[in-house]
Amino acid sequence: MRLAYRSEIDGLRTIAVGSVILYHAQINIFGHKIFQGGFIGVDIFFVISGYLITSIILKELITTGSFSFKNFYEKRIRRIIPVLLFVMLVSIPFAWIYLLHNSIIDFSNSVLYSLGFSSNFYFHYSGQQYGAENGLLKPFLHTWSLSIEEQFYVLFPVVLLLIFKYFRKYLIHFLLVCFFISLGLAEWTSRNYSSVSFYFLHTRMWELLAGSILSYFEITRGHRSKNQMLNLVLPSVGLLLIIHSFLFFSDKMLHPSFFTFFPVVGVCLIIWFSDSSEIITKILSTKLFVGIGLISYSLYLWHYPIFAFARETDFTQGSIIKKLSLLIIIMTLSIISYYLIERPFRSKKKKFKKILNFIIISFFILFVFNFSVVLNKGFKNRFSFHFEGQLDEPRSKEILKKLTDEDIYNDNISFDSKLERQNIFVVGDSHAASLSYGLWKNLNKDYNINFSIFSGCQLILNVARVNKKTLKSEKCNSNLQKKRIEFINQTNNSIVILFGRLPLILHEERFSNSEYGFYEGVMEDFIQNNKNTLKTKTERQNNIKINYKKTIQELLKNNHNVILVYPMPEVGISVNRVLKNKILGRGYSKLFLNDQFFTTSFEIYKHRTKSSFELLDSIQHNKIYRVYPHKLFCNTIIKDRCMTHDDKNIFYRDDDHPSLKGAEIINHQIIEELKKIKLKSN
Repeated sequence: MRLAYRSEIDGLRTIAVGSVILYHAQINIFGHKIFQGGFIGVDIFFVISGYLITSIILKELITTGSFSFKNFYEKRIRRIIPVLLFVMLVSIPFAWIYLLHNSIIDFSNSVLYSLGFSSNFYFHYSGQQYGAENGLLKPFLHTWSLSIEEQFYVLFPVVLLLIFKYFRKYLIHFLLVCFFISLGLAEWTSRNYSSVSFYFLHTRMWELLAGSILSYFEITRGHRSKNQMLNLVLPSVGLLLIIHSFLFFSDKMLHPSFFTFFPVVGVCLIIWFSDSSEIITKILSTKLFVGIGLISYSLYLWHYPIFAFARETDFTQGSIIKKLSLLIIIMTLSIISYYLIERPFRSKKKKFKKILNFIIISFFILFVFNFSVVLNKGFKNRFSFHFEGQLDEPRSKEILKKLTDEDIYNDNISFDSKLERQNIFVVGDSHAASLSYGLWKNLNKDYNINFSIFSGCQLILNVARVNKKTLKSEKCNSNLQKKRIEFINQTNNSIVILFGRLPLILHEERFSNSEYGFYEGVMEDFIQNNKNTLKTKTERQNNIKINYKKTIQELLKNNHNVILVYPMPEVGISVNRVLKNKILGRGYSKLFLNDQFFTTSFEIYKHRTKSSFELLDSIQHNKIYRVYPHKLFCNTIIKDRCMTHDDKNIFYRDDDHPSLKGAEIINHQIIEELKKIKLKSN
């Protein structure tokens, strides 16, 4: 059953794919990342998909009384699979050339899961946080959304057919109930299990069903809105809601959630109230918008691997011109794949048998190659390195199932508490998370190990981490901090290990490595008091210092021993990336002393951490113990330099977090302090 063509929907696709590409391009203007909420483009695609798929199914059911699954799935296969396989095949040589063994294993796993439209599960269970630095290096991370759509395409037609056949008069009730249940689950799950909420169908389904509900009303009524006043006004309102989300949402917000409801409503307003005489509809229906919309699927498929390989090679490092050149490459490849693959394979002139032959051969090639990569552990001997260290940080396979990223970043958790053993609480932000696995592994036989770790949120009472523009706090607020203290104070005489990126919140600026010209970018938030009344950075710094001391006093009041881990030396660029490109002969030689080590300036470290040291040093008590990472990594091999690696190991997993080896070195010193505490208590 053929639907009436609506050019403005192709225009909407242009807005969706454009926002996603600009979001992933990470283009900064005057230190501000434009389209920081561009990830909402995927949600726009979901609404459009729900609308079109439901329209196809319902029109056929109402018109013919039956539904051809064969025709439905053949069309989906023609549209989705050939060009996806083509992009994967083209990506293989680049993965072989540019990805080291752990990275290419991850690449191959993601491709294999994508072939079964289950990459959303892979990325969730491998602990991949969407929008994180390491995620930008995974060429097929974006296929998670294709997996969700395909899962919906498999399940929804069957369920819709059954409801239509046996409970037809309750069909809209079914759609509405499922919509609100899924929306409610999205809100709750995003607060408690953010990765599950982001990657799984049940919390994304409401976005698809929003389009389905529109389709139901249009088909049963025989038309969309006929109110000319609303038709003239509401598409503009819808577009404003969408643009607002692009500009003011961020990947730190709860998503999908009630916040996501607003851009979804914006899409629905445009779909329902669009009218040929209305300005937004006219703009979306122009040749430019429609043309880009027609190649939007190819654009979506190409952009992420191209950006990922460009980042692996540092092609765009510090150059907006090169980033813009990538956009031209993406556009060119998308036009080629649209005319070479998409359009011919969707045409009925091309027999489906020939398409299946192409799919089977491509599947075979992709499966054999990627399975071989996984089986042979990335073919380490592809490269002949002089550096023996581990360049790709192991993730979930090294982490106990009970200690997943989801647990670490979103909750207070404890393991196998036994009253006769002393409690240790590891508390802080993602820096503390880096130490967690090693501490648990080394200490769980002698202590009860507990964790209260939240990304970007150190333990400081009476403060909140708020967005600079909205002055709103998401997770890191005073209520959370109060709960963390209550969690720790369930017992007395425990040991609390505090570690966090203190210079970041005191300076309100990401690290600028002036020696090498690396700058991480502007902070989007800062630490405020509960009333958001502090106007200057000096006021906010003083507030942090006062409340940090109060937090320590609160811990000491309950007879806890406190181990303060001082700031980790920051680098300003991913150490793994520098070492990869250096040993592959792709630049960065200027960063190495004697062509051997990549180091950073100890003087810059001291300047950056001066206020942090002053704060931590000012806290004096006989139950305070101190661990100094700079003594472990600075002035060790080279005077006045901080080591990021030696000839065997890498100490960082990115630009500031310790790697497993770096954490092991820090944890050794923490264990030495624990021995002092134990000796004193005896």
